[in-house]
Amino acid sequence: MANIVLVPGYWLGAWAWDDVAGLLRAAGHDVTAVTLPGLEADRADVTGIDLATQTRALIEEITTRDLTDVVLVAHSGGSFPAYETLDAIPERIARIVYVDAGPVGDGTALLDVIDPAERTRAEAEAAERGDGRYTNAFDPTADPEVLDGLSDADLAALRARAVPQPYAVAASPVRVSNEARLKVPAHLITCTFPLDQVQAMIAAEHPFFAELVKAESIDTRALPTGHWPMFSRPAELAALLDEIAG
Repeated sequence: MANIVLVPGYWLGAWAWDDVAGLLRAAGHDVTAVTLPGLEADRADVTGIDLATQTRALIEEITTRDLTDVVLVAHSGGSFPAYETLDAIPERIARIVYVDAGPVGDGTALLDVIDPAERTRAEAEAAERGDGRYTNAFDPTADPEVLDGLSDADLAALRARAVPQPYAVAASPVRVSNEARLKVPAHLITCTFPLDQVQAMIAAEHPFFAELVKAESIDTRALPTGHWPMFSRPAELAALLDEIAG
């Protein structure tokens, strides 16, 4: 059985993986779900928290516990610190799994590749709030595809438990340089985009997947649902991760 480390995406803590983690533990895996710095429910100050801060914390989580042969699973924006972690300690990572996400290239920040309107909104809100954060309203009328599959209870839980995202994390460029990262098998579970579309984007070196084309081993799988499969299809997501972990 595998050491599986689950990294949540923006606005989420380790709690987002509760259902999936429980199923993976029942399958015999050693599972660690992390809450990245700046996304703790009780944190009042996110000053100085950027992508490097989150990456250091994730590396420390793995090395302090002396985990090896790790299956590193990252959802959405969690792929940014996960990919930097892979770059830093590739000898500890057996596989990296991107859940509705992908690895961008060195020097690229999330705000460089998202919709310009969302970037403008995030920048404006962070400036207006004055605490360096921005929120997600989880509005199904605004994002019907992204929130597809979520029940009213799921949406209520997201709105109640999600925390504002540190803006500096989204503005920080990824920094990777270790060629060994490319030897680690990469897996992509696509949810909001059809598999054939994602494969075409990878082949075209779309910024969201710029690094995948460099990986020596790529496995792509489809789990059709919205952007939050740990809520909308936890059993199916856990089954895919169990299969990937081996």
